[in-house]
Amino acid sequence: MDIYGFIVAGSLVTMGTLGDRIGRRRLLLLGAMAFGAASVLAAYATSPGLLIGARALLGVAGATLAPSTLSLIRNMFADPRQRTVAISVWVTSFSAGGAIGPLLGGVLLEWFWWGSVFLLAVPVMALLLVLGPVLLPEYRDPNAGRLDLRSAGMSLAGVLLVIWGLKQLVQDGLGWPPALSMVAGLAVGVVFLRRQRTLTDPLLDLRLFRSPAFSASLATYLLAILVVFGAFLFIAQYLQLVLGFGPLRAGLWMLPEAVGFVVGSLAAPLLVRRARPGLVMAGGMALAAVGLGLLTQVESGSGLAVLVAGSVVLSLGLAPVVTLATDLIVQVTATISATIAIGVAILAAVVLRHVGAGAQPQGPPDPNPSGPCAGKLGVVKVSKAPPPGREHGHDDTGATAAATSRRPGTPPRPSEPDAR
Repeated sequence: MDIYGFIVAGSLVTMGTLGDRIGRRRLLLLGAMAFGAASVLAAYATSPGLLIGARALLGVAGATLAPSTLSLIRNMFADPRQRTVAISVWVTSFSAGGAIGPLLGGVLLEWFWWGSVFLLAVPVMALLLVLGPVLLPEYRDPNAGRLDLRSAGMSLAGVLLVIWGLKQLVQDGLGWPPALSMVAGLAVGVVFLRRQRTLTDPLLDLRLFRSPAFSASLATYLLAILVVFGAFLFIAQYLQLVLGFGPLRAGLWMLPEAVGFVVGSLAAPLLVRRARPGLVMAGGMALAAVGLGLLTQVESGSGLAVLVAGSVVLSLGLAPVVTLATDLIVQVTATISATIAIGVAILAAVVLRHVGAGAQPQGPPDPNPSGPCAGKLGVVKVSKAPPPGREHGHDDTGATAAATSRRPGTPPRPSEPDAR
């Protein structure tokens, strides 16, 4: 389940600098071709090993998309106002995908086999391959130099070791394997940073972090992405594991938060015409804090009004923050550091630990749960017994979830791997 995020996190820096050398449009199109092919491979995987391998390939291909598109935006829009609008549309496209994806995925899982969800990417990638060469200009850095393969390997190894250690630490508690993994990852990171200082053409230019605007924007982006992805992951699991909603119904109830993110992203360029970006971002984070406060009041019997209201307020607050932080980062460089993915992995690991515990059979629910968080969103295992069909801890991410979410009465296809 985790291999996709691991590979994306470890490959972002490498792919961002690779685009400078081979051309940003070329990297985007190569990534789209690989993503489409890997999606087909994942859809028809006949074993867990093949599915994991396909997900790893999807991670490598997926790591090319964001750096390439941001690099192209940076080169295509030199005017700051136009660039801010372009980035707001870029963020909006992610939000629209977040709204459409769960709905289409829910429909497919209601009527087809689990692998059909992977095929959603194929027509999108095909359209990009057809229109990309016609509509997108090519840009490359004529002074990019050679790609340092040793630094690329160190970047991937260091990120993977740290993220794996963090997730194991949250899942199993403190122990030697996660501790050694994180220490090894940090050691590789130190060697990586020292190597960058000695290279004529470094994989990651450390001078970027001397810019206060870049460092502050990157930290803000990290915090915003960590919060928004963690919260949305929790909400999706709550709707399915606590309330027992199917994939399609859960997707419909997550639509308002995606719409809120779209509205907030498109509003960002208008807001910065009336106030400084720093003030807009501070106001957005304050509004997001209100949304998070509402989400802390969600209980198993509180209904959906509080959940929807909290998620919409959170989206409206964080969307301008993400948009403007991305804009400020792109002003300095088109490469977004993989530390963002590390931050997401930390909160996702915490969320999955609690949700996973709640999905396991715990016996009859305690009618009088105790503790400061009893009955709240975070304590799934005492909020409600697992819905029918999920008594064995199935997760709704990847093949296992898709198989358990199949429309009742629809037999599994022979090609479905047993991901349990």
